[in-house]
Amino acid sequence: MSGSFVEWQARPHDALRDPYFPRRSVSPNDKYAALVAAAGYLPLTLSGEDYLELLPVTWRAINDYGIRLDYRTYDSPELGRWRRQHSGVTAKRGLWEVHCDPYDLSQVFVRTPDGWVTAPWTHLPMICAPFADFTWRHARKLAAQAGRDDTSETEVARVLDELLTRAEAGPQADKASARTAARTRVAAAAHRPPQLEIPAAEPGEQDEPDGQQPAPVIPLGIFDARREADRWPY
Repeated sequence: MSGSFVEWQARPHDALRDPYFPRRSVSPNDKYAALVAAAGYLPLTLSGEDYLELLPVTWRAINDYGIRLDYRTYDSPELGRWRRQHSGVTAKRGLWEVHCDPYDLSQVFVRTPDGWVTAPWTHLPMICAPFADFTWRHARKLAAQAGRDDTSETEVARVLDELLTRAEAGPQADKASARTAARTRVAAAAHRPPQLEIPAAEPGEQDEPDGQQPAPVIPLGIFDARREADRWPY
């Protein structure tokens, strides 16, 4: 988060006023805290789409071999029609929008005109456990220290697998590797991103047991801060 945005959130603004002290301007953070204190807080679970939108973004070309990201190659048959094509985003020189989870580098997500495409890492079968960005960077460092090519994803994948295998088997050879392996295990255990929503079946495709009809779904109302604020006495 940029420093300017943090300052804007904490700085009082003329457009935000305390209803009981109208001469006093408040910051967005203060206003949000007051609304939560008065009306409560309703946490909303992120959907798979929301999760993807919030991931870090990078822009890459879709080549014949797939997508290259930090010496890793990601590919999927679903990228076939978009290979060596212009994305249509001229501001990014025709590159494609790629979202990547730094705590799970096993796959990336590419935004296409037809929707999201999930592209797995091509060397994923060589790895025994999930890994994060900091795990990959440490594996590259170990490869370089051992005189191996740290720009070859095959070599780094071997070192990465050795690192994760030692983590599963017992003590590490050095403290830095031990800390990295421990962080990787904790990240893998705690990081459970939501799944992408599967499109609903077409009418007639979904069978109900014994001819029963599905129970009606009654959605819960969503808290509307503006409407709630209108009820306050001024």
